[in-house]
Formats: sequence, C-alpha cells, structure tokens
Amino acid sequence: MTTLLVIAKAPVPGRVKTRLTPPLTPDQAAAVAEAALADTLAAVLATPARRRVLVLAGAPGPWLPPGFEVCPQHGGGLDLRLAAAFAGCTGPTLLVGMDTPQITPDLLTVDWSAADAWFGPATDGGFWAIGMRRPDPSVFPGVPMSVPETGAVQRARLLAAGLTVRDLPTLTDIDTADDLAAVTRDIPGTHCAGVARALLGDGVYA
Repeated sequence: MTTLLVIAKAPVPGRVKTRLTPPLTPDQAAAVAEAALADTLAAVLATPARRRVLVLAGAPGPWLPPGFEVCPQHGGGLDLRLAAAFAGCTGPTLLVGMDTPQITPDLLTVDWSAADAWFGPATDGGFWAIGMRRPDPSVFPGVPMSVPETGAVQRARLLAAGLTVRDLPTLTDIDTADDLAAVTRDIPGTHCAGVARALLGDGVYA
C-alpha cells in the first residue's frame, strides 16, 4: 500500500497564505489555511494507506486528527525539504500539499502498476501531488520552486531519472482570493468552503 505524505506549515497568522492579505487579515488567512489543511488531512485519512505522515513546519495543533505520524520539515529550500521527506520513506509514496482542499480519496488512490511516478500539475505551473513507486530523493534538489516553470522542470526530472510518469488531473492551489473563490465554488460542502463563505460572503459562490 501507499505511504501518503502531507507537507504543510502550521497555520500561524503571518506565516501562511500571505498572498491572501489583503483582502483578508493575517488571522483570516490563517483560518483559511487551517481549513484547507483540515480538509486535506480528512481526505488522506479516508484513503487506504500503509502510512500517513504530516511533514510539518511548526508545531501540531488541535486541527491535527489522530492517525498521522508527524515529522518535522528539514531546513533549506522546498526542493531539499521534499527530498528529505521522500528519503524517509520506502515503497510507493505519494506527497500532497495543503493548498488543494478539493482533493478526494479517489484522486489519491493511484495505480502503481501503471507507472513508476504520478504527477499532479497545478494551474499556476507548479504541482499539487508527486509520487514514486520507489522513492528517489535525487529528483528534487535544484528544481526551482514557486516559479511558473516549477512543474515542468520537476516532471522532466522524473523522466530524466528513467521513470514512467502518469499525470493526475490539474488542480488549482489556493494562493489568492480569486483562487479561494474558484476552488470553494467547486467544493461547497467542505470546511474550507464554509470558512471562505464566512470571510468573503455569498459572492464567493457567484
């Protein structure tokens, strides 16, 4: 079975979802981050898995449900933190972030007989999921993160390592208020959608 990793920051005001401010305050942006993380963790809990690991920058809080191992993120850039997360795993491993509360157990249940690696592109040019049947941390160091070509470079690194790659559906990360509105229109029953409606009003669903 798959090891599922969630890489996340603790939802502390001023340290998460800073591109939501403005229009939101730092406290409101942190509330969105916490809600998105809670929905993500719930989807992971509902997915069959060998291990479920939260790779966390910061301290766990009451938002963390039972059923997860917690590992601290290593230092350095995101490329090195991803490498370290995979270095701690054996066997099929899939990693997701905390910015796509629209994920479902169906999306996370991948067929490892069909590919060596699975890749979930994001609309901003990054990626929301990445997984390997045999974890290889060397595919991450040096990949430029948080730029429009991040996803293309990372996928190319998987191919350069000789892996067969299959793609998951393209999803939108919640980075801006427009992203928040777009995502929550599609997932009205989630905790994140409820928080968005409370903060942005009914217009978030227009």
